Amino acid sequence: MLPPKSNFSEWYHEIIQHAQIMDIRYPVKGLYVWFPFGFKLRKLVYGKLREIMDREHDEVYFPALIPETELGKEGQHIKGFEDEVYWITHGGIDELDVKLALRPTSETAMYPMFRLWIRSHADLPLKVYQVVNVFRYETKHTRPLIRLREITSFKEAHTAHRNYEEAEENVKKAINSYKEFYDALAIPYFVIKRPEWDKFPGADYTIAFDTIMPDGRTLQIGTVHHLADNFAKTFDIKYETPEGDHAYIHQTCYGISERCIASLISIHGDDVGLILPFEYAPHQIVVIPILYKGKEELVMNVANQVYDRLRGMGFRVVMDDSDDRPGAKYYRWELFGVPLRIEIGPREAESKEAVVSFRDEKVKKKIPIEELTEDNIKTWAEEMHARLREKAYREMMEKVRYFDDLDSMAEWMGKGVALFHLCESIECGEEVEERVKAGVLGQLVEIPEGIDVSEKGQCVVCGREGKLNAVAKSY
Repeated sequence: MLPPKSNFSEWYHEIIQHAQIMDIRYPVKGLYVWFPFGFKLRKLVYGKLREIMDREHDEVYFPALIPETELGKEGQHIKGFEDEVYWITHGGIDELDVKLALRPTSETAMYPMFRLWIRSHADLPLKVYQVVNVFRYETKHTRPLIRLREITSFKEAHTAHRNYEEAEENVKKAINSYKEFYDALAIPYFVIKRPEWDKFPGADYTIAFDTIMPDGRTLQIGTVHHLADNFAKTFDIKYETPEGDHAYIHQTCYGISERCIASLISIHGDDVGLILPFEYAPHQIVVIPILYKGKEELVMNVANQVYDRLRGMGFRVVMDDSDDRPGAKYYRWELFGVPLRIEIGPREAESKEAVVSFRDEKVKKKIPIEELTEDNIKTWAEEMHARLREKAYREMMEKVRYFDDLDSMAEWMGKGVALFHLCESIECGEEVEERVKAGVLGQLVEIPEGIDVSEKGQCVVCGREGKLNAVAKSY
């Protein structure tokens, strides 16, 4: 049995193992092993992400080793990662002439090659992405899928454009792509422009996606960075314009890690186990024959017919014809988040009916087997997705409050997100963080539906005009 989800930290620790997402017993701190079930879930979720990326990007692969000479070129960038880099100093017993870094992110691996690839305006825009592992020496408390030393599933996209404005248009496209991705997972989010002191090292500005976890802390689940021509100047990436001049490119990059899986598990799951949207569940449907002595053959014949029929429609179906009691079977497949359960006992077999129930509702209803059509199941799946999204959004909004004074805001920290107005002064931002003991997430790019607060108002610290910001304790 799982601990109650109200004890989120313990619940998360247990569900990761019991639902066979990751095995945490690997003998290196911060490194974890994907179970087959968890890896299938990852494959399905990242399949959606790849589908979105492939519309306008080409998938590539760059090496994991970056020479120190390249990593150190962009001073602000390497300073942002210098405490997290893993260094390779030897090849066998020989000391290397140039140390090699295990990539913490791939700007400094990719951009020397961009310099070779980009010659003229005809080569632009260049839009590529990769899904790779990155390594960061995390000294904080590590947690599977959330804070790791090997991020195993880092989707990073990198683009090159003729000027700042075209790069900014791509930032907007990237934001829309990430919105589509998280909407598909029924994960609610805030889109927030990070404050100047918390943007990506080397970026002109950073836009982040944040969601609220069940314990009230926020989780950053995606970032989009406008790099302007900062890296282009460092790596001398120029192109020939139509007029014959040479100009620096402008760039963007944007990433999503397996935190998308962490949010999917955490936001939708319950005390019993996972709850997964139909499209991304490794097992979409479970058929459970309820066997009674003397009726086994009748029940199994009908159950097998249903199983074969659903598999023929292309659904991912599992048959549980084990000797376990029905209650044990129900618990097993609820733990793994199977969206649709179909039960067939002697009465159902005789009347050519089935008892169906959805993981998020747990309401049983009996229907004729002939109604188990592809169209009906897809409609039910869409209805389940809408229920999950509505519930997740409602629960997120319950953890959002607006404040116009710091003392009340400080009391709220740890329970959810505090919205407030903040001017552009770094000193006022630092004052907020010091008083409430939490990090300013930044300025809301979009005000979510249901929040009746003006975009502009008086700064909570100095009283000057400010914009709507968010602050929270974060992972």
